[in-house]
Amino acid sequence: MPREPTTVLGALATRLDRDPDGPYLDISGEVFTARDIDELSNRCAHVLGDLGVGKGDRVASLLENVPEQVVTFFATAKLGAIAVPVNTAYKGEFLRHQLTDCGARVIVIAADLAGRLSELGGGELPDLEAAVTVGPADAAPTGISGVATSPWAAVMETAPSRPPAEVDVTPADLACLVYTAGTTGPSKGCMLPHNYVVSLGDQVARAWGRQSDDIVWTPLPLFHFNAIAICVVGTLVAGGSAAIARRFSVTQFWSEVRRTGATMLSLLGPLAIMVQTGSEAADAHGHSVRLMAAAPLGPETDRYWREVLGIRTFSAGFGLTEASLLAFLPAGETNAPGAAGRVNRDDFEVRIVDDTDEEVDTGSVGEIVARPRLPNTMFAGYWNRPDAFAAVTSNLWFHTGDLARVDHDGFLYFVDRKKDYLRRRGENISSFELEKTFLAHDAVRDVAVHAVPSDVGEDDVKVTVVLDDDADVDEETLCRWSAERLPYFAVPRYVEFRAELPRNPVGRVLKYTLRDEGVTAATWDRESAGFDPGR
Repeated sequence: MPREPTTVLGALATRLDRDPDGPYLDISGEVFTARDIDELSNRCAHVLGDLGVGKGDRVASLLENVPEQVVTFFATAKLGAIAVPVNTAYKGEFLRHQLTDCGARVIVIAADLAGRLSELGGGELPDLEAAVTVGPADAAPTGISGVATSPWAAVMETAPSRPPAEVDVTPADLACLVYTAGTTGPSKGCMLPHNYVVSLGDQVARAWGRQSDDIVWTPLPLFHFNAIAICVVGTLVAGGSAAIARRFSVTQFWSEVRRTGATMLSLLGPLAIMVQTGSEAADAHGHSVRLMAAAPLGPETDRYWREVLGIRTFSAGFGLTEASLLAFLPAGETNAPGAAGRVNRDDFEVRIVDDTDEEVDTGSVGEIVARPRLPNTMFAGYWNRPDAFAAVTSNLWFHTGDLARVDHDGFLYFVDRKKDYLRRRGENISSFELEKTFLAHDAVRDVAVHAVPSDVGEDDVKVTVVLDDDADVDEETLCRWSAERLPYFAVPRYVEFRAELPRNPVGRVLKYTLRDEGVTAATWDRESAGFDPGR
């Protein structure tokens, strides 16, 4: 059952009472206890406080997976301020948007990334008053145009390790803003309360069957909610320790897993595939891993990890930054084929509804909507965007924008993003399922399926494909191949080959760009070519 509401600081305090000096975090090879992080974050809180940070202020960070990222997160919480971890790939307009949108007063930034702020020019960041640069202690000072700049090593060395003045922080107060990927417009800051961050760490621990002696290893970035909730905060809740790699490397993967003694792996589906294809099974000898969690996970990759490597897999979960986990498979249960686990009825009310918000019949496809059973167990809205929050909140339910069905046993089956769902000749088509089909072709490296307007109403289907470098296939051959595997109504009318798909800085395909471009001069048309897939 869900635990009592608390804060990130409450979770840290509990760990300090129970196990202050045991291994807590291994960050890029440096090992820290809870006491270490507590004392370092005290110092950092004094540094930030001296720079004017108080309750409710935003502290941005532009850092890779380094100890300073975690220390800044806890220091910000101790001041009652709000952490804003920013993707290190961001620069230019992407970076300017997030820093101005959140109104950060202070940023903690890697010294080698500091030039990105100066490149924005004067007046572009009107709220930013100070920066702390993280780099080698003996590095030359890094200045940022128009912003008071201090080196981390120097200011931390002189800061006291005693706790800062106590600030009243409640489970409802915001711990961080995590920005959405911005696939349909400017990215929005999801407002995440303290209790939500702790709650997700607790949910994942329950789903994985995480024990107090487990060691979770991840290469996922700390500027995403996953690593913060599971490794930084979830480890305080579940006990044990976590190891956070600076970045993912196939060649170093198994040696790092062995070095850290990891018993659980927190990955993404593409990373699990890279391990499968980029390393030999023999490289895995001597590991202690009993669970690998990643999504999405195709059947062949799942089989490889389970049968070849002998590691239990976990990919049965559904959630998003705004509300997690709406479905997962409790440890010890058997998942239904293709399901994302069972609906999480302990933490949320979840329904599948039609376009009028009426609940659909069991087994029918509709939009996933949800609301929390307890306060502060999902996001609190979008920063400075009440209109965007209102747009996803109808009849007092949060609308995920995702389509799914739920069976009589409570298993949830993801179908597609609502905006990516297509309807052709009266038939509903899942772009998600079509993409899975095309990715099974040996020549296809990447693919996006999307709608283009049909001249007879509803949609026509277009597939935009990136081929492998040595591929020898044309559009018609690929379309005929798909016709052998798809319902007649789902066979795409249009096929276009490209060198790459348009993506945002976190790698998500910008389907709205493809939809806006529609049929281009490079697009092959099945009907013009005279190919009829029949029925």
